[in-house]
Amino acid sequence: MNHAFSNSFFYKLVSSLTVFSFLMVGFFPFFTAKAASVTDSADIMNRQAINVASDHEIEFTTPTGVASTQTVILTFPSDFDGSNNVDGALDFSDVDFLIDTVPDGVCDGTAQTLVAAGATSSEWNAVFSSTENRVLTITSGGASATVAAGAEVCIEIGENATGGSGNSQYLNPSSAASYVIAVASGPSDTGNITVEILNDDQVSVSATVTQSISFTISDSSIGFGTLSSSAARWATGDTSGAGSETEAHTLVVGTNASNGYTISLNGTTLTSGLDTILAIGNTNTASSTGSEQFGLRMTASGGVGAVSAPYTASGYAFDSVAFPDDVAASAGASADTTYSVRYLANIAAATEAGSYSSTLTYLASANF
Repeated sequence: MNHAFSNSFFYKLVSSLTVFSFLMVGFFPFFTAKAASVTDSADIMNRQAINVASDHEIEFTTPTGVASTQTVILTFPSDFDGSNNVDGALDFSDVDFLIDTVPDGVCDGTAQTLVAAGATSSEWNAVFSSTENRVLTITSGGASATVAAGAEVCIEIGENATGGSGNSQYLNPSSAASYVIAVASGPSDTGNITVEILNDDQVSVSATVTQSISFTISDSSIGFGTLSSSAARWATGDTSGAGSETEAHTLVVGTNASNGYTISLNGTTLTSGLDTILAIGNTNTASSTGSEQFGLRMTASGGVGAVSAPYTASGYAFDSVAFPDDVAASAGASADTTYSVRYLANIAAATEAGSYSSTLTYLASANF
């Protein structure tokens, strides 16, 4: 045998096997673990100004999932402080942990049970650690506390956490800048969430509403016509009067005054020289044919205004002794209220002849 040929063949074979071995390692990378990135990650805060406390709603989708006894870890930057809140340091009761097997970008998954330590197989431990509680570690307690691959995770931290007391929050950094919260989920999934902290996240908006009151009287000239001791008369807008109750005119009032408005009445009863027709007075009284009476009553519609006693019942009144007398009012701001005013006049057989008249003054005052 040619020994030179044999040695050459042997060395070539060894070299080929060595190259093949390296190629095999190169072609089969699955022998090494490969990290994945969380997706659709976000942190929804309720305040983003410097030096103020804020809730955090952190959402992300974990490609690999979280198996039994594995963890989800959030690491806040050193500028956040979860240890010196007004209501105390953050703890597990300030955290909600929700899992949604079908990601939808909404924090509406199934709430998990969190405990401080000693989680059962269906619970999770939630522990804040590191300086100023900047690291939150949520650890599976066992086989019934897992996150499926591709599931969406939502972690609420602060007063938005409803599973516990939810009374502490992270204090935002003292400098306006971008900050990165690190996420580690399960054995290999990682990611970053960037939040922006501003010098001021609130806009002060001002506006002025001017005071207003509207007041109209539909007809300023009304009359009874000729009075009779045998029949009552009601005033009308054409001054001829009517033999049955009718509306003489309306008052319409509206205001934006916080304490509403008051309508008052001033004037005299029907008078002819020194002769008068008796005012009914401060008691709501029915019409009485053959006796002297002069009075009015009102009804209200719309808004929140109301007629005041004694003018609100089915009878009539005219409390000239108390003039100016309140006849209607609104306790607060009101859209237009329409007051329908009806006037009654009766005379006795001995009522002096003459041309009788009265001037009534209505005043509407807003109570700002």
